[in-house]
Amino acid sequence: MASFSVYLAAVLLPLSFTGGVISTPAIHHTLGGSPAALSWLTNGFMLAFGSCLLPAGVAADAIGRKRIFTAGAVLFFLSSVVIGLAQGLFMAGLFRSLQGLAAALILASGSAALACLHERTSRTRAFSLLGTMFGAGLAFGPVLQGFITDALGWRWLYALLALLAGIVLFIGAAFLPASQERAQQKPDIAGLMLFTAALILFTSAVMLIPAFGLLSFAVLVLLVSAGLFLSGFVVRCLRIQNPVLDISLLLRPHFAGVLLLPVATCYCYVVLLIILPQHFMGGDGMSEAQSAVYLMALTSPMLIFPSVAAVLTRWFSPGTVSAMGLTVSTGGLLLLGYALTGDSSSFLVLSLMLTGTGAAFPWGLMDGLALSAVPVEKAGMAAGLFNTVRVAGEGIALAMVSAFLTVMNTFTLEKNAHGYPPEVIHRAAAWLGSGNSDEAATILPGFPGWLLHDSYDSAYTTLFSVLAAITLFCALVTGVMLSRKAEPCPASTILTRKGDEILSEKDGGR
Repeated sequence: MASFSVYLAAVLLPLSFTGGVISTPAIHHTLGGSPAALSWLTNGFMLAFGSCLLPAGVAADAIGRKRIFTAGAVLFFLSSVVIGLAQGLFMAGLFRSLQGLAAALILASGSAALACLHERTSRTRAFSLLGTMFGAGLAFGPVLQGFITDALGWRWLYALLALLAGIVLFIGAAFLPASQERAQQKPDIAGLMLFTAALILFTSAVMLIPAFGLLSFAVLVLLVSAGLFLSGFVVRCLRIQNPVLDISLLLRPHFAGVLLLPVATCYCYVVLLIILPQHFMGGDGMSEAQSAVYLMALTSPMLIFPSVAAVLTRWFSPGTVSAMGLTVSTGGLLLLGYALTGDSSSFLVLSLMLTGTGAAFPWGLMDGLALSAVPVEKAGMAAGLFNTVRVAGEGIALAMVSAFLTVMNTFTLEKNAHGYPPEVIHRAAAWLGSGNSDEAATILPGFPGWLLHDSYDSAYTTLFSVLAAITLFCALVTGVMLSRKAEPCPASTILTRKGDEILSEKDGGR
């Protein structure tokens, strides 16, 4: 039952991620709001989620994984209730950010607790099942959420999240064992603050680009400030004995390759969970339920192919398997860019399935590879660091994609919308970038609808070509980095993956 609480949380977290996307059009109809304010329902969640994962992982090691897990479940339950009752967009956005903080507490502590509850082969099966539960949440969550939003309204969606969080809280508090070990050294609070500040400032700067522009004063100040905090973080990590991050690890090709895997899946999979529903509902006029059904073609491979990837590592290196998957996703993305502008449902479903299938291969290997390079007593730190790269990368990737769509639409509209003030064109482009062509048409009265639609389609086609290029680059680099053997961690017990088993070793000896 202790593991079950973590598995149920693994279903809850992707539901909370996709729920913000599926419910955004309905929330707009009820509470109103600008594109920037509505995007905060997802961006605010991702910003808090990604920025707090590393502190949450360190806190789980120092304070206790059960305490952090239950605290996260309490906060998730309360924030879901408040969002469901919110009468204003500001309140909903604020508590979506708190929901992101709660998700960070649950994920970092839950992953570390699971690593301590299981050993050797059992640990491999446990993390494989964890990935499957995440996949199940991603695959079936949008369909369930779409039907709930269509039939009952978006507030009932957050009632469901509150119910699941309550169950996670009850089971975790009752059955999750208290941590037997504690961090022997005091965590570097100053380093955590520097890292978190740098991440928040950088992500916020990227999020503001669609509204203010890349060279605006606000964006430049945030970027410079993020660089200063990051520099301070690196200097501190190099000077103290117990740093938040061992900088030398980033110089190891194997470790860097592991951290590159979640970055790759951000661009070939996770951002699609956000922008595709926007396209289906805003550009193609689908309902929430119809959009979710199409999205299943992308997400359903996550139920099968992570396990297939684990089996393939008996004959191929994890780097080869991951590179193969990312290459398949590259082809799927190229097809998807054209499928979205065509009329063939079969072609669209095929391209979605290829993209999701390819992304599922590295998805099934990432967590085990990340935890295999650290001592088990530092599992919380490892989970926090790895998931920080994954979730923070997702937030940054989403913000960059949104900015790219807005910039592309602005460029196209400026060439054709003569006589409209620049600020009006930018507002229309922002609505197009967020997937709402009706609002863009309202802002530009008299502008030909076919030109709006052409700008919309052109931006998406170009975007998917860029995403394909990024994914192919990651496939090549990851294949090279992970083809090398991991360097042993000195003077500590490490976890080394061999095929589909995890063996405990001392000092890296074989």
